[in-house]
Amino acid sequence: MNASEPVTTNNSTVDDWTRALAESVGSPGGGAGAGVMLAIAASLTSMVAGYTQAEGQKRSEVAVIQSRARSLRETALQLADDDASASKNFGAAFRLSPGPEREKAIRRASVAAAKASAVLGKQAIEAIDDLAWLASHGNPALVADIVVALGALRAALTGARTNVSFDLAGLSSAGDTLDQVREEHPDLWSTVQDLTAAVERIDGLAAGIDHRAAPTDAG
Repeated sequence: MNASEPVTTNNSTVDDWTRALAESVGSPGGGAGAGVMLAIAASLTSMVAGYTQAEGQKRSEVAVIQSRARSLRETALQLADDDASASKNFGAAFRLSPGPEREKAIRRASVAAAKASAVLGKQAIEAIDDLAWLASHGNPALVADIVVALGALRAALTGARTNVSFDLAGLSSAGDTLDQVREEHPDLWSTVQDLTAAVERIDGLAAGIDHRAAPTDAG
C-alpha cells in the first residue's frame, strides 16, 4: 500500500488497517473499530446462514438473512470509514485556538460524529433479529460461531452507544449544558437508550445458547 494513501477498510489489508488503528492519531479510532466489528458479525451471520439447511418457508428466510448479512458487511465497512473521517474532523476542532470559531467547530464535529455512530448503531440493532433466528433455527454445529457473531455485534452496539453519548457530551465543551443537548438533539439522545436496550437483548440471546456453545463450562 502507498504510504500517501489514506488507510480505509477497502484499500488496506487487515494488517495495515489494524496498524493504523494502533497509532495515536484517532483516525481510525474506536468508532471505526465498531464498524469493523459490525462487519465481522454480518460476515459470520452470512456464513452460518449458508451452512443452514432448511425447507419450505424457512428456506426462503435463510436466503433473505444471508442476503441482508452480505449487504450489511459492505455497509458496515463503509460506516467504519465514515466514522474515521468524522473522528479526524472531531480532533481537528479541539485543536483550534480558544474562541467562537473553535466552539462552532466543536459543535459541528460533535454532532456529525454522534450521527455517524448513531447510523452504525441502528444498523447493528437491525442485525439482532437475524442472529436470534439463527440461534433458534440455524445449523446447530455452528452455534459457537453464532456466539462469536453475537459478541462482535455486542461490541459494535456498545461502541456506537458510547460514542453517541460521548460525542453529545462533547457539546458541553462548546458551552452547552446536557439539558440543552437533550432538547436540541432528542433523536440522538434517545438513540443512546435504544442501544443500551439492544446490548441487553444481545446478552440475553448469548446467555440462552451458551450451554450449547460451551457445554464444558456449564457449571
